Order: sequence, then structure tokens, then C-alpha cells
Amino acid sequence: MSQMTKHALAASLKKLLAEKTLEKITVKELVEECGVNRQTFYYHFKDVYDLLDWVFTTEGKAVMPEVRPDDWEQNARNLFSYMEANQQFIINAYHSIAREHLERYVYREMYRLLYARVVASSVDLDVSEADKQFVANFYKFAFTGLVLEWIRCGMQENPSKIVDRLSILMKGEFRDTLEKFDKSGR
Repeated sequence: MSQMTKHALAASLKKLLAEKTLEKITVKELVEECGVNRQTFYYHFKDVYDLLDWVFTTEGKAVMPEVRPDDWEQNARNLFSYMEANQQFIINAYHSIAREHLERYVYREMYRLLYARVVASSVDLDVSEADKQFVANFYKFAFTGLVLEWIRCGMQENPSKIVDRLSILMKGEFRDTLEKFDKSGR
């Protein structure tokens, strides 16, 4: 019952957020939309922002439950597809004071998919864990910047074209970058 209630509140938030920005959504409006009382809401979430974080975390795991390091492009396509399917929700989250929650979600998911690729690309190299994390973070910021700009511009560009361009740009790049950190000198 508890998970069903959380999902119902999430669905209500997504419906309302598709219509307006987060700062215009009240807990009262959310519980009325969902058909539960305020006490139920506060039993599960401390505020609307907490619910938004839960939505991003839960749906992020559903979109990319298992990151496939051999196919980061497909993982990126899955992320873009989720955002495109929830376009107005994402755009309104971006244009509200809740933007940091959306950014944190995109950063987290980009890091997950890029870190897996970095680890796979460094399999026979002597690269420290700190250097792998550094490389994954570097690319995370570049990729997330592209995603956030895409959202800011209204998600007009075809996300498959963006991923295709990234694929061309990144061909061999992970390996080349990691070789620069290789302590074995290969």
C-alpha cells in the first residue's frame, strides 16, 4: 500500500507539473488531485521537493535499471526517451525553483552510464579509481550540459541526433583519455 501511495502521489505531481512550475504546486493541491489527506503525504515525504527527488530517483532506476557499459549510447537514448515522454514535466521542473533537483538527477544518471563505460574502457590499464572517477566526472559535466541546454531550448532537437553526434565525437575517446592516466606506461 505504501509504494502504491507514493506512486499515486508521484503521478499527481507529474500531472500538475505538466501544467505549471513546481513553486505553484501546493501540498493541498497534490493531495486533492491524488485523493489522499495531508497526513498521508507527510507520512511519505517531507515536502513537494522530496517527492520530486523520489520521482526522479525511482523513474531513473526504471529507465536505466542496469547500465550497460558496452552500449552507453543506448543508455543515453533511454534517458532522452524518458525525458521526451515526460517533456512538459521536465521542462516545467527545469524552469522552476526545483531545477537543481532535475540537474542532480541528470548528473547522477549521466555519471552512472559514463562511469560504467570508463571502467570497461580501462580494463587492461593501470588507472587509479580516483582517475577513473575524474574522467567519468569530466564527461558527465559535458554530457549533462548538452542535456540541460536541450531542455532549456524546449527539447526541439531530435535526441537520437544528439546521441549520434556524441557517439561520433566519443569514438575511442574514453580509451584515449584513460591511456593518458595509465601508470604502466603502455
